[in-house]
Amino acid sequence: MQTELNKVVAALQEFYARETYLFARDLGERTLTHRLAVYLEKQFSGWETDCDYNRLGERRLRLPHGSIVSTDDDLGKSVYPDIVVHQREIPNNLLAVEVRKASNHQPPEHDRHKLQVLTDPHLWFAYAIGIYLVLGKKSAVADVYVGGAIEPRSSDFLSRQLKDLGLGG
Repeated sequence: MQTELNKVVAALQEFYARETYLFARDLGERTLTHRLAVYLEKQFSGWETDCDYNRLGERRLRLPHGSIVSTDDDLGKSVYPDIVVHQREIPNNLLAVEVRKASNHQPPEHDRHKLQVLTDPHLWFAYAIGIYLVLGKKSAVADVYVGGAIEPRSSDFLSRQLKDLGLGG
C-alpha cells in the first residue's frame, strides 16, 4: 500500500506546485478535484482515473439501503466518489478519494461514511484504499481507509509524507 500512497503524495506535490492559482482565487471543490485527478492519472499508469464515477462495470454504483448516503443520487452529491483510480471494464477498484476544501464548514461525516462503505470488503464494489483529503491553500490533511475503517498506520505514513513536503496540516 505504501507504493500507492507514495503515488498519491507525488500527485499532491505536483498539484500544489502547479495549481496555486486555484487556491489564490478560492475556486470550488470540484475544480480542485478535477485538477488533482489529472496528477493522479499521471502516477497510476495502466489505471483509469475518473471523477464522480457511478458504475462498476455495467452496473450502477449503489450503496446499501439504510445507509446515511443516498443510493439514488443522480446529481452526484452523495454516492459517487470524488476521484477513483480503477480499471473500468474488469472492474477492479484501487483507490477512492473524497476531497474537501479546508474552508468547507459542513460536517465531514458524510464523506467519511462514504469511504467506510466504499472500502468495505463485504460489498461488491470495494475499493482497496480510500483517502479522505482536506485541501488548504498550503496544506493537506489525510486519512486512509482500508477494509471499511480508518487505517491508523497508513494514515500516519501519509501524514508524515505530507509534512515532509511542507504540506502537513
